[in-house]
Amino acid sequence: MNVLPSRKSPHLLLSLLAATAMNAMAQTTPSPFYGDPLSANVPQMMQELWDGIDMRAEPFDVEILKQWEEEGIVLKVLRYRVGIFKGQKAMMGAVYGYPKGGSKLPGLVQIHGGGQYADYKAALTNAKRGYATISIAWAGRISAPNYKVDPDVVKLFWDGKTTDANYKLTTDWGALDAYHAPCRNETNDFIGIKPGAWTLDKIESPRNSPWFLCTFAARRALTFLEQQPEVDAKRLGVYGHSMGGKITVLTAGTDDRVKAAVPSCGGISDLENKSPLFRATMTDDQYLKAISCPILFLSPSNDFHGRINDLPAAVKEIQSPDWRLTISPHHNHQDTAQYEVATQVWMDQCLKGAIKVPQTPKTSLTLKTDNGVPNIMVEPDTSRPILGVEVYYSREGRLDEKSNDRENTICRFWYFVSAHKQGKVWKAELPLCGLEKPLWVYANVIYGLDTPIQGAGYYYGAYSSDQFVISSLPHLVSVAELQEAVVKPTRAPSLLIESFEGDWQKQWFTYNPKEWGRSTHKIYTDEWKAPTGARLEFEVRAEQPNKLAMALDKSAAEVEIKSGKEWQRVSLTPSDFRNAFQEPLKDWTGIKELRLSAKESLSEKTSKREVGRKWQGAEPQFRNLRWVVGD
Repeated sequence: MNVLPSRKSPHLLLSLLAATAMNAMAQTTPSPFYGDPLSANVPQMMQELWDGIDMRAEPFDVEILKQWEEEGIVLKVLRYRVGIFKGQKAMMGAVYGYPKGGSKLPGLVQIHGGGQYADYKAALTNAKRGYATISIAWAGRISAPNYKVDPDVVKLFWDGKTTDANYKLTTDWGALDAYHAPCRNETNDFIGIKPGAWTLDKIESPRNSPWFLCTFAARRALTFLEQQPEVDAKRLGVYGHSMGGKITVLTAGTDDRVKAAVPSCGGISDLENKSPLFRATMTDDQYLKAISCPILFLSPSNDFHGRINDLPAAVKEIQSPDWRLTISPHHNHQDTAQYEVATQVWMDQCLKGAIKVPQTPKTSLTLKTDNGVPNIMVEPDTSRPILGVEVYYSREGRLDEKSNDRENTICRFWYFVSAHKQGKVWKAELPLCGLEKPLWVYANVIYGLDTPIQGAGYYYGAYSSDQFVISSLPHLVSVAELQEAVVKPTRAPSLLIESFEGDWQKQWFTYNPKEWGRSTHKIYTDEWKAPTGARLEFEVRAEQPNKLAMALDKSAAEVEIKSGKEWQRVSLTPSDFRNAFQEPLKDWTGIKELRLSAKESLSEKTSKREVGRKWQGAEPQFRNLRWVVGD
């Protein structure tokens, strides 16, 4: 069976059976609760919330809205029945795809994030690699050729404006509301379980949470897959990004048909809800504790939603001994190919047996050393050729980090250290600037792929990668532990921010490697904070005349670049940096992110400003980015 063991009382089970008998159409979906929560037996624990629900009982009433073939792939925009809630049918919009003529295919449920779409590119790229994929539109938005459902079209659907030229069928939650960005009901939200016009129960209940409904729909998508003639029902996986990452964890934690799971940027945090009932039934940890399938967590180091400091607890909570991590440095809620591809690599191992993913690297952190500098030893799995071992550490981590620490989370700076091989292990020293902040450190092991993998990323952009990354668990060291170990601070504040030599790009980042622009959070950390009254200077040279954009957070300066072999000195003050309203920066206080690029787009609610322009010729060269005080 694909349900959790029952922990309900006999009285409650009889009540559920009676409700089912009274409404023949509601074979799967539970009847609403009315009146007093205690007398209604509202589920008080996560297991109780899902007990007795058979995801196979109801028919699907599948509607094919559009069908086509592309590059040997069969693709369909469709709707399937989620269930009958409060007497109204709920239908889930989705894009389904599989290789034409395929059989016994592994199946994937792909779950989009907040504000995103169910996208045909996920189904298309997976099908090219031998998978059947259903991308579910839990928020109502769909992206497919000649079938685009954006937020405006979703509203047309809500309003029943069938005569509008842009009207299209999409997800219909019926009497309920699990839409997002926006929700159909303005008072609806994903953190509450109180009753409302669009909730299942008229009393406080976890079944009022849109998370419950979205997970319900994802589990029904698993049933859809296992009933397709081209799918092997014993090889099903689920993956999703952001809010889809949380739904991935909720689905894997309630359905033993899931044989592999990959949540990205979600599913490991969400523990701050003030409702005890919500915390007992809908928070991530409750579902992590029930996960027994192989799982890989994609968690960028600066992600605000799936926080890196929650990874150690998440790994302890899951039942599965088969887990991996992929942690990209500097990134927030986005990734690049060598990190995103971990999803496909993991599914290939778990569902196809096409690759053996190396084990999580073992690490040993030593604080007490002869020279007072902490070091880390990394022992990677050598079953595949290793392309590199990298160590990243930060001083901006907060052990009691909460959601209101979002800016600090996004802007953490991560020092890069290239580890050196010593026998079977790699070693790296971690010199610190001051002892007033914690130390967070982890290692990345880079492996090559036998053949490149093409896929659709978090936001469905096409990527290709010939390598992937397996990360260690992060070490989270408190200030007290550093002081107790008599660690010596051996780095000092520096006016030189970047020399642009050696592996300098490892401490900068980009989400578009095809462009030369780069960003860094070095100016946020203590070592490179701006002195009072300083100027920001650097040298640059380019083969053609250009305009350069240099940005600090939400402000930017435009720099005219001359052509030639001579270095051009650039000197900037706070007033040179202006925001979208053309307001100058008053001083350097509080700046967190520095960006160098050809073009910068600044946007506020009522104003936009473009700085720089498309770059001409070869990429520029930089040197000696620094703070200058006085003459």
